[in-house]
Amino acid sequence: MTDSDLIEYAQKAIKTAYAPYSKFKVGAALLTKTGNVYTGCNVEIASFGATNCAERTAIFKAVSEEGKIDIERIAIVSDDQDYIYPCGICRQVMAEFADDDMELICTKKNGEYKTIRFGDILPNAFRSF
Repeated sequence: MTDSDLIEYAQKAIKTAYAPYSKFKVGAALLTKTGNVYTGCNVEIASFGATNCAERTAIFKAVSEEGKIDIERIAIVSDDQDYIYPCGICRQVMAEFADDDMELICTKKNGEYKTIRFGDILPNAFRSF
């Protein structure tokens, strides 16, 4: 699966994002090392602490289908002019299911993207394994 393929999955996922408060919609698509793709969108709740990000939605969907997963790549899309990166909570959840070499595909609204290693955005991640 190419980066463009995974970005396309994320772009489909953003269409169902529920962001009535911030108006900041995000879509994500992850590829597991078993070759399966899972998508997610952000879901905002009036009590912001109950909100779930697109990346975590995709991860939780994958875990609910496969159990323990190993993430190979994640693509993240938004309507922002700048590159979109995962929040701190999402980074910690990713650390549970990915190694430092997992690739993050961060996009801009204009279609540009860059790929970065997970270990570069969360060095020395807390892991219990």
